[in-house]
Amino acid sequence: MPSKETDLLVAIQDALYTPTTAKIARGLSHFGEHDLGWLGVAAAGAVVDKQRRSKWVALGVGTFAAHAATVVLKRIVRRPRPNDPRVKIGVKTPSQLSFPSSHAANTGAAAAHLANITGSKAPWLLVPVMMLSRNVLGVHYPTDTLAGALLGAGCAKAVMEAEKRI
Repeated sequence: MPSKETDLLVAIQDALYTPTTAKIARGLSHFGEHDLGWLGVAAAGAVVDKQRRSKWVALGVGTFAAHAATVVLKRIVRRPRPNDPRVKIGVKTPSQLSFPSSHAANTGAAAAHLANITGSKAPWLLVPVMMLSRNVLGVHYPTDTLAGALLGAGCAKAVMEAEKRI
């Protein structure tokens, strides 16, 4: 029996899924897998921007902490990924567990850190893009991505507070 959230996921895919958006979403998926893309950004920032090195290191710690938290929560919650014939699955996943989205958590944490580093709110635009990419690919429900983004922002806030005290 389809749920309202599955219906919403199908509506998102109906509105946004094209070969081009799926290709972009897969690129974002590969970037966010196991937090490797954001860890690379953090490492590059720490090497290049010596004046704010501790903030770049904090970005790596924050995104990694967010990713780790999602791995633990997935094993506790055990929500299966979308499995409805109307949902197009556009990428392979390392597990069959859906809640919360690790990609959205990594990106929520990264956005918070990048906003702190740059003094701009623009990095926050990355969050809905990553959230929607996970829906376009059919591997997360909207609540998975929302919870992940909020968890990531919370992890980043905790890490930034700790970084201030060091």
